[in-house]
Amino acid sequence: MTRVLHLSDLHYGRERAGLEEALLSAIDRLDPDLVAISGDFTQRARVSQFARARGFLDRLTQPWLAVPGNHDTPLDNLWVRMFAPWKRYRSAISPELEPRHETESMVVVGVNTVNRFAWQRGRLSERRIERACAGFAEAGERARIVVLHHPLQHGPEVEKRLMRGAGAALRRFADCGAQIVLSGHLHQTVVAPFRAHPGLLFVQAGTGLSDRLRGGERNTFNLLTLSGPRVSVETWGLEGEGFNLIGTKRYLRDGDRWERLPDAEAQAPEMVSTVRFPLV
Repeated sequence: MTRVLHLSDLHYGRERAGLEEALLSAIDRLDPDLVAISGDFTQRARVSQFARARGFLDRLTQPWLAVPGNHDTPLDNLWVRMFAPWKRYRSAISPELEPRHETESMVVVGVNTVNRFAWQRGRLSERRIERACAGFAEAGERARIVVLHHPLQHGPEVEKRLMRGAGAALRRFADCGAQIVLSGHLHQTVVAPFRAHPGLLFVQAGTGLSDRLRGGERNTFNLLTLSGPRVSVETWGLEGEGFNLIGTKRYLRDGDRWERLPDAEAQAPEMVSTVRFPLV
């Protein structure tokens, strides 16, 4: 059994005061095998915001893997965005924009979807897609997970334009053996097979710390538990003084598709963080 905690859109510079302690406490209590962070560490890619994000990472006791988001390149400093878009990210977070994490049970590949020439809308080139697929070449029977910032599918309620190259990426990821795609960007939780490629499971995280909440969703993160062909995706959301389990979806990989399993008998969620924080 392997557990991956999926965080996204921390947005330092727009983080909720005091919430960082509750989030770190929840992560520490859950103690996953990997923390995967799908971009937008900062709100405006400022040095001070990256410094706070780095402080958060330094307090994690678990291995972590991260990719940048569009907010991790400056919107209001065009020169930096055009000519040195990753300097601050590489200095504060990681020199590697497309990292890979391997264990005996999983292969996790990060993909950079940020397009410096179109700040909001992402882009996935053929080169980046093939590089990600190459990471799964010797994965064997291990779980195969892709982490990126921009989602590869939008629901009808989403007004933003879908990332360029999303369709090609979905087709290629399905062909090369990827199984799960983790993303963020929209600050809303989604757990379901992709409509056009049901052999890929779409797991989108909300915002872990930001006050930029959308669609009535609270601050959330996901916890994936992988066991052979089965995966359980728990969504943990802010309730009262900490993060509680607010929903679980379970899937079985049956051939070339993910099948939803019946919900387990409901149990009262147990709060894993009792850190108090001021709501502002």
